Amino acid sequence: MRDNIFTKESDLVDFAFDAQVADVFDDMVKRSVPGYQSMIEMVGLSVKTYGQDNTNYYDLGASTGAASIALGINNPHSNNQIIALDNSPDMVKKCRQNLAGKIDNVNVICGDILDMRFENASIIVLNLTLQFITPSNRQTLIDKIYKGLNTNGALIVSEKIHFDNQQKQEQISRLHLDFKRANGYSELEIANKRQSIENILLTDNKQTHFKRFNTAGFKNSICHFQCLNFSSFLAVK
Repeated sequence: MRDNIFTKESDLVDFAFDAQVADVFDDMVKRSVPGYQSMIEMVGLSVKTYGQDNTNYYDLGASTGAASIALGINNPHSNNQIIALDNSPDMVKKCRQNLAGKIDNVNVICGDILDMRFENASIIVLNLTLQFITPSNRQTLIDKIYKGLNTNGALIVSEKIHFDNQQKQEQISRLHLDFKRANGYSELEIANKRQSIENILLTDNKQTHFKRFNTAGFKNSICHFQCLNFSSFLAVK
C-alpha cells in the first residue's frame, strides 16, 4: 500500500508505529531510506558467515519482518530459531502476516526491547531500531546484546546517522531530500513527516556507534555499508 499519511495539512502528533503506519511501512521505508534493500541483503549475507548451528537469531524492532525473512531464506545453518521482536502490536500483526508461509522457524513477539533477554545468539539485528531508543539506554542495550552473543557471533546495526561537520551535514541532508522527492514525496509530505518524527528519531554519528561497540567489548567493528546518511555496522564478538 502506498504511503500517503502526510499528504494533508493537519495538527501533527509525534510519529507512532500504529496500524496506519504498519499498512504502508514497506512503501514508506523504501521511498525514505536510501539503500534500504541493500541493508536487508547485507543481513542475508552476514547470516551465512556469522550464523552458527543450534543458535538463536534475533531481529529487534522487526517491524514488518524484512530482516527476519532475510535471515530465514539465506540461512545455511541448522537448528536455528529466529526471534522477531517489536513493541507495536500493529507491527507485530503485520509481521506475522508477512512471515506466514515464508519461514517456519520464527517466533514473533510483542514486547519491549529493553526487557528482552538474549541467549545463545549468533546473529542479532537492529535494523533502523536503535535510533528510536532513548539515547541514555543505548549503551546498556548494546552491552546486553554483547553478553547474549556467542563468541564469533555478530551484531548488525543499521541507522540514520549525522555528521558533526555542518557543511557535510547540510550537503547530505539536501541529497536525502532529493532522494525523497525522486521517490514521489511532495514538499508538504516531507515537511509534515520531519515535524512528526524529529522528536523521536534521534541520530548518532559514526564515532558514537563505534565507541559503543568498543565499550561493550566487541573485538571488531566496521561500517560495511553506507548510502547517504544511512549506515550499516557489523560488530563481531
